[in-house]
Amino acid sequence: MKVALQRVDDAFNMEAIDEAGHKVLMDAGEASGGKGNGVRPMQMLLMGLGGCSAIDVAMILKKQRQQVTDFRIEVEGEREKDKEPSLWEDVHLVFHLAGKIDVDKAERAVELSMNKYCSVAETLRQGKTKLTWEVKVNQ
Repeated sequence: MKVALQRVDDAFNMEAIDEAGHKVLMDAGEASGGKGNGVRPMQMLLMGLGGCSAIDVAMILKKQRQQVTDFRIEVEGEREKDKEPSLWEDVHLVFHLAGKIDVDKAERAVELSMNKYCSVAETLRQGKTKLTWEVKVNQ
């Protein structure tokens, strides 16, 4: 796996490109001297966590013949205070699912993703991040 980054302004705005040509803009926040023209790198990590788990959950529920008509995830995190580097300390995910879905199957799919399959979750866990989640079906 390989990605490349290219600076796109005179501050911190970077364009990241993967091997397939997919692009993402990253930047520092204005408080750090950036212009806010992209996702901050630590936010990108939370997005990666959500994306990784979303793929797992969708695959598991499809195999279980659950009919998912809507699926979104909210991810919220708190970073360590007064530390450099400042790692993610606590991250909480809320999985919102709609459709003809058995609640127990949805909860099991999320548990399997977060505790077994999602590499991003395990990477964060190895960094001592406390991961918590909840599952809401048709709410």
